[in-house]
This record gives sequence, C-alpha cells and structure tokens, in this order.
Amino acid sequence: MTQLPGLLDTEAIRKDFPILDRQVHDGRKLVYLDNAATSQKPRQVLDALSEYYERYNANVHRGVHVLAEEATALYEGARDKVAEFINAPSRDEVIFTKNASESLNLVANMLGWADEPYRVDHETEIVITEMEHHSNIVPWQLLAQRTGAKLRWFGLTDDGRLDLSNIDEVITEKTKIVSFVLVSNILGTQNPVEAIVRRAQEVGALVCVDASQAAPHMPLDVQALQADFVAFTGHKMCGPTGIGVLWGRQELLEDLPPFLGGGEMIETVSMHSSTYAPAPHKFEAGTPPVAQAVGLGAAIDYLRSIGMDKILAHEHALTEYAVKRLLEVPDLRIIGPTTAEERGAAISFTLGDIHPHDVGQVLDEQGIAVRVGHHCARPVCLRYGIPATTRASFYLYSTPAEIDALVDGLEHVRNFFG
Repeated sequence: MTQLPGLLDTEAIRKDFPILDRQVHDGRKLVYLDNAATSQKPRQVLDALSEYYERYNANVHRGVHVLAEEATALYEGARDKVAEFINAPSRDEVIFTKNASESLNLVANMLGWADEPYRVDHETEIVITEMEHHSNIVPWQLLAQRTGAKLRWFGLTDDGRLDLSNIDEVITEKTKIVSFVLVSNILGTQNPVEAIVRRAQEVGALVCVDASQAAPHMPLDVQALQADFVAFTGHKMCGPTGIGVLWGRQELLEDLPPFLGGGEMIETVSMHSSTYAPAPHKFEAGTPPVAQAVGLGAAIDYLRSIGMDKILAHEHALTEYAVKRLLEVPDLRIIGPTTAEERGAAISFTLGDIHPHDVGQVLDEQGIAVRVGHHCARPVCLRYGIPATTRASFYLYSTPAEIDALVDGLEHVRNFFG
C-alpha cells in the first residue's frame, strides 16, 4: 500500500461514510472520485438530519410552542457554526440559500436593484473570469443584459491559470463588481485573491468570491480574503443538498435591497408598502431550509473535528501523487496546472482521442465514479479546444489506492479502445 506524508487516517474516516462500503456492478468496490460534484455524507450528518425530523421538525421564527422554539434554536445555531467556520465578524452576515448558484444570483440581483453607490447600470462594468462555473457567469450576463452594463473578463494562460497581465485595463474606475472563483471546479487552479482584491479596492469595486471548491477543502477566512461577498454550498462539504451560504459585509447587507419577497423577511406590510427585517432575515423569504441548515451545522462539526489544515494537507499529498501517476499514462493530457502547487484536488484530463464520455463509461463498469463533460464551465473547454474532459476529484476519505485504481482503469480504457 502506498504511503504518503500528511495523509489522514482514512481507514477510520471511511467508517463514518456508509456509502463507501457499497459494491457496484456485480460486486466491484466503489471508488468514488467525483467529490467536486458532491461529497458523500458521514453518519454524523445523516443522524443529525434523522434526529431533526424525528424530534424537532417545525417551522422556524413563527411558533411559540416547544417544537418551533427548538427548531429555531437549531437553525440559528447552524448559522453560528457557519459564522465561526468562516471567521465572519458577525453571525448576521451569514445568509442561508439553497445553493451557491442562488447565493451568486442574490448578489447580482441586489446590485441590479440597488441605489447608488452600489447600483450596476449602463455606465458601469462587471468583471468575471473565463474560468468560472456557469453559476458565476450566467447571473452576470443576465444582469448586464437587463441594465446595459458591460461584462468583461480575464482570460486563461495555456497552463490553466488566470492571465492577469492586463489587470489594470480590465478592472477600471468603471468596474462596479469583480466576481471570481477561488478554486476552479474544472482546472483545480487556486487563484491569486490578494492581487485581484487589491486592484478592485484601488478603484472602489466590490469583490465577490465563489468559494464552492474551497470551503470543503481548506481553511476559509472571509476577513483574510478581504472580499465583500463569499458564496459556497453545503453539499460539497459533507452537508446535505438544498443548503448554500452567502456571506456579505454587514454594512452592505444593511444597504442593499432584498432579492425575494415573502414571509419572515418583512418588518411591516400594508396594502400600500412594506418595510424589511434586518439582515440576514431580509434575504431569507419564506420557510428556509431548516433541516438542511442543521445538517450543514453537523457537517461543519465533523470537518472541524478532523481539522481543515489536516484535510488540506491530506488532499495536497493525494493531488501530488495523482498528478505524478496520471502523467505516467500514455496520451493523457492534464487540463490545468500539472503541479500540486496552488491547485485544488480536482484534476481534469483527456485521454488521446477517446471521448471523455466513453472514458467515464468504461471506468464506471470497473466501479470508478468520475465526472465527464464540460463541468458547467464550457468557456474553459472552448479555450482549450476540447469538447469535454474526464475529471477525478478527491476528498478527506480518498486514498492512494483509489488513485492507483484510477490509473489501472485508464490503462484498461486504452486497451479497450486500442
């Protein structure tokens, strides 16, 4: 068995994840390498969800009965856990959404409806990057179409990094917001936040960071990032689906208008007008994802019990090993950085002229789960002249043996189509 420095005790950790014991395709051991799409869930999260529905299920912020008060305490307790996890100055800066896509749409719509000095209009510009997930492209395209604002973006270098050589020409006095991904879901690239934020602050632009591929894998400190908004999702970090987070600076949340209207986001309502509750409730219209927030809180407890620094070290060792092993496969081309430095634990690649969907299908028959396609990042595929990639992505329960299984599986793919 391959031993690497910095690895976690995966034998113990994997016992917490019931699904990892599954056998597929006539008894083959499941090798789950699709963690950038969604992570598996530990027993502690499954138990928290079950206990919530069995003992506490009620609507929150409404009733005076014991279940309603207990459910509200659990929901708001989850907000406290998120705030501590990301080092937010205030719990009131943590907004629960259904996913990171909704969080990013929330920011875009707030700015489209805002008053000065935050309003995006036909005289302003929005800056994104060619590396973004569609969730951080389409909302800004929609906003630009609606307001007449100009959408600009940073391109990519041949080795899968942002080309910031023209940063002063892209981020200008006209820029109202810069929105970019911290870690790419397709390339794995970890972006230079400090340089982008520094330039944005020089011209008075807001900064929004998509941390969906960062929050599960490394310590996330919103104060250190110096961003104005940070978005991420729960299901990629051992939590349930249906829960996302938007963190925003308190003074911004106080000044910006709500995105959705409905119950519990109001202070008063008459037939003529309404006034709104303070943040975060101003941005959480209707019945919120209560059970999902409780599950996210349990996931945060689980991750913190292991340690985010240790998870990062584990994944760095795995990624370094995976890059080395994958480059041994003939005709394999990694799309993105070919070192483990400044990159996350997702590696996309092509295998000669074999279509990624065929690669994924044959790997699946061997029990190996990977992602194939454009990974909701089609501009990246267009930039590198490829229709799609195969992506393997790792997490705290991934092992060197699974990487070896992937490499053996790819050799089988080559022989199958050879």
